Amino acid sequence: MSKIDDLIAQYCPNGVEFKKLWELTAWDKRFNDVDNRKQIKIIKYPYVLAKTLKEMEVSGGDIYLLAAGSYQGWTTKNKAKKHLCEGEVVAIPEGGTANVRYYKGRFVTSNNRLATSLDIDVMHNKYLYYFMLDNVDSIQSFYRGSGIQHPNMAQVLDMDIPIPPLPVQQEIVKILDTFTELEAELEAELEARKKQYKYYRDELLSFDDKSIFNELGDIMTIARGASPRPISSYITNDIDGINWIKIGDVKTGAKYITTTKQKITTAGAKKSRLLKKGSFVLSNSMSFGRPYILEIDGCIHDGWISMSCFQHAVLPDFLYHILNSERTQQYWIQRACSGTVQNLNAAIVRKTKIPVPSLVEQERIVAILDKFDALVNDITIGLPAEITARRQQYEYYRNQLLTFKEL
Repeated sequence: MSKIDDLIAQYCPNGVEFKKLWELTAWDKRFNDVDNRKQIKIIKYPYVLAKTLKEMEVSGGDIYLLAAGSYQGWTTKNKAKKHLCEGEVVAIPEGGTANVRYYKGRFVTSNNRLATSLDIDVMHNKYLYYFMLDNVDSIQSFYRGSGIQHPNMAQVLDMDIPIPPLPVQQEIVKILDTFTELEAELEAELEARKKQYKYYRDELLSFDDKSIFNELGDIMTIARGASPRPISSYITNDIDGINWIKIGDVKTGAKYITTTKQKITTAGAKKSRLLKKGSFVLSNSMSFGRPYILEIDGCIHDGWISMSCFQHAVLPDFLYHILNSERTQQYWIQRACSGTVQNLNAAIVRKTKIPVPSLVEQERIVAILDKFDALVNDITIGLPAEITARRQQYEYYRNQLLTFKEL
């Protein structure tokens, strides 16, 4: 950080000027709730609907698809046609969640609000991007609406932004770009590890002996959850309430469900499905087919399928890997998607055939795959832990670098 300290001491030792965002940026449209005097220049970009944007994706394309969400893809000039844009922009979604994006070059955009610097000799676009990223919580607070939320652009444009001299901005961008590139490299390595893990998992779980295959319905009890209605009448703050298990209680990459945010009353539990610790649950609609092992007793609603009361010598950890395997997941996808609504039901799960080798073989496979699983999913060790640490470090330095004393 010594170079940035030297630049600040050289160019702005007494602080920097703060300006309103509207003084320094041009946006893609004139906003109804913003005084025209605060929008000196408008740069219009044609946009397409999110669905159309994804339909334009072409493998090997050279024109970026700038979505409002996290989706990333590429297309070609022939596909883009009249929707082709070019420039250096900072984007926030026109509706939904404040996801700040940056792009420079040729692109097609969906429902975004796009900003660019009025004068890059005063403010770099990449500096603007990092400022908005550092203030994403404030931007999110400007989103309003009972359904899909939309940003109050008057509040966005009235944000105060520190404007240090260009050499300082350039050094800030350089430092933060380095952090971003390092994180991208770690993410790419983690993705490669995940592919390797999936390959070895499917190899280890490939069995030629058909005699060891069993239908899930023959070796355990499988049933759909149940929802007491209206559920709000059964939610309780009582510490002795019964765990109410929801998809929101699941952490990304988790194998187990360990806690719940809500509890229900005993009366509510009688109208739901109560499961014991060690049971499996599968989501039947939202991200269907992802298995989780319960480390708690609790009730599940009708958005879950339960697997419990094992009637065969199958280790829960072995079953976890089997259910995550490509073979099982593809089987479920094909059958769950055969109707008009994608839905994994208990009947499909019961008919699913899985191999059940000897307990010794199950233990051997579990020992190997648990190590792989931890390396790619456990946020406390390996690459996930390093990515988390780097991200925290990056966010800390970004905040430090973008904090200035006002002149």
